[in-house]
Amino acid sequence: MEIMYILIGCSVFLALVFLCAFFWANETGQHNDTYTPSVRILFDDDRADEGNPE
Repeated sequence: MEIMYILIGCSVFLALVFLCAFFWANETGQHNDTYTPSVRILFDDDRADEGNPE
């Protein structure tokens, strides 16, 4: 039964870490641009036409 307390404690700690990472990403502007990723696939990649993988 003691292992359950340890696992619950680790789960809560991990959930708090992910929650803090989400709030940090929001504060730094990671979710501001929602339009560009949806239309990126519509544009041709110039590097693919040249045959240069870099």
